[in-house]
Amino acid sequence: MSRKRIAGEIAKNHAKLLRKKMTGTEQKLWGLLRNRRLKNEKFRRQYPIGSYIVDFYHAGQNLVIELDGESHNERGPQDIKRQQWLEAEGYRILRISNDDVIKEEENVLFAILKALGKPLPQ
Repeated sequence: MSRKRIAGEIAKNHAKLLRKKMTGTEQKLWGLLRNRRLKNEKFRRQYPIGSYIVDFYHAGQNLVIELDGESHNERGPQDIKRQQWLEAEGYRILRISNDDVIKEEENVLFAILKALGKPLPQ
């Protein structure tokens, strides 16, 4: 088995674990996105891409949604490296703060719709 394939299998198994242990903010956003609740758009959660696992992913638009909370404060260089790799592979990244998910739910949904190129509700 190749290294790349092993890394993919490890990421896949880790993603399953992360789906069971989502943070409260991830659960809240997932509640708004799951089952095509946002304009019938399909999202996946804790989705493996290469050796990375992204918080949310829209395959049709190659859009990655990353929630940034306190855990990201210490991971700046790792997050930059990861984002550069994802962008080099053709993914677009939308970063949303945990505080915005909690306090600005409507604006978060508008930002996601805008990133998808969808019309915003009037």
